[in-house]
Amino acid sequence: MASKRILVVDDDSYVREATEEILRRKQYDVDTATDGKAALAKLDDADYDLILSDIKMPVMNGLELLESARLKAPDTHVIMMTAFGTIEDAVTAMKKGAYDYVQKGSADPTEIELVVERALKFQDTERENRRLRSELQDKYSFGSMIGKAHNMEQVFDMIGTVADSRATVLICGESGTGKELVARALHYNSARKAAPFIRLNCAALPKELMESELFGHEKGAFTGAIKQTRGRFEMADGGTLLLDEISEIDPALQAKLLRVLQEREFERVGSTQTIKVDVRIVATTNRDLQAEVEAGNFREDLYYRLNVIEMTLPPLRERKEDIPALVNNFVAKYNDENGKDIEGVGEDTLEALMQYDWPGNIRELENYTERAVVVSRGPNLAISDYPQRLSAGPQDRGDGGIHVGMTVHEMERRLIMRTLESCKGNRTEAASLLGISTRTLRNKLHEYGEMSAFKESNKSEFEPEEELEAVAV
Repeated sequence: MASKRILVVDDDSYVREATEEILRRKQYDVDTATDGKAALAKLDDADYDLILSDIKMPVMNGLELLESARLKAPDTHVIMMTAFGTIEDAVTAMKKGAYDYVQKGSADPTEIELVVERALKFQDTERENRRLRSELQDKYSFGSMIGKAHNMEQVFDMIGTVADSRATVLICGESGTGKELVARALHYNSARKAAPFIRLNCAALPKELMESELFGHEKGAFTGAIKQTRGRFEMADGGTLLLDEISEIDPALQAKLLRVLQEREFERVGSTQTIKVDVRIVATTNRDLQAEVEAGNFREDLYYRLNVIEMTLPPLRERKEDIPALVNNFVAKYNDENGKDIEGVGEDTLEALMQYDWPGNIRELENYTERAVVVSRGPNLAISDYPQRLSAGPQDRGDGGIHVGMTVHEMERRLIMRTLESCKGNRTEAASLLGISTRTLRNKLHEYGEMSAFKESNKSEFEPEEELEAVAV
């Protein structure tokens, strides 16, 4: 690893040489300059990790050097060296952006060593944070998200349109469709990208803990509250808060959440002090929130406050043309993680992947492809590297496509869609066979995004029925 490079600036040759000697003993690469002007000339020719500068110097003093260095080399930290009785100058320098200060002529050289070491460690942390933020921005740039299907192009277009707004976004879609990925893309393509992105899984916490997780609590607010704790809203101040699976929030807490969305303020549990925050809210759900409102499980006013911008992600079965690109991406990812060198996917394997309905969506495809990469012994992934259910094909399983791991929601969708197909799209007949009302069937079709597929071919059936149901209500 390259040695850290430090520039020592002082017009006093004794102090300059003594400081240089202290730093060289710690294996730093040290240059020197006699005043601020000479130091700036050196900044034109070389990059320095740190500058140690006296404050009182001819030609250009330390404060002038500090201001110029911050413009010329913003990543270079500056430590001021002060003589006895000039602490006020050091405080001024700190206000102008100096990292720290040390007293010249200190009998203990470890003071300089410790301040320099601390400054360099802080600088390394800053650089690592910038690197990680840059990687996150690249990873979650919607330009790098995979999808050429028309319904995904619409999603990408919406991300680009609304990312930089303050509007609350509700992302809907089945489990495994990539809702969190879209939420992160919204954040990292916005002006808030340098601020925190905080996620809370609303389905993973008991209702007793949810309020504290959202708003924080004061010491002694409840049993086990041994210290003051910030909530997710405070953590996300200036950035984005993702409320994952928002439908799982307890109804009693929904009113408090609504107030925060409207007023941008809240109180910690056990406190009366109001805290104001600037947080962009993104919520996700795999349920039909409108149906939850009608069932009395979700506040209508909160639903409309969340649903300023709605984005619905298509399930993988409705964007199968994206499967080859997705698989290639996962093969490359898990090649790197497992030290493998899989070249790609065999044609018969890809055909089987295209035939499968993927009830678990992209998450299921990724998990199965990771498994295939790990167990594969050939240059290309074979169908035998995937779970056996994929090789059966959607029409050959003899169980209506139902299998272990499928959600109840997906089983219901398949049953309804297959019944409609068998009835040639006749909703009245299909509802009768299913034992549900035509209103319920229509709501389900809206939920699945399948309404238009049957409405065009059965328009005469739909419109009178709508009128009859309205009269009945």
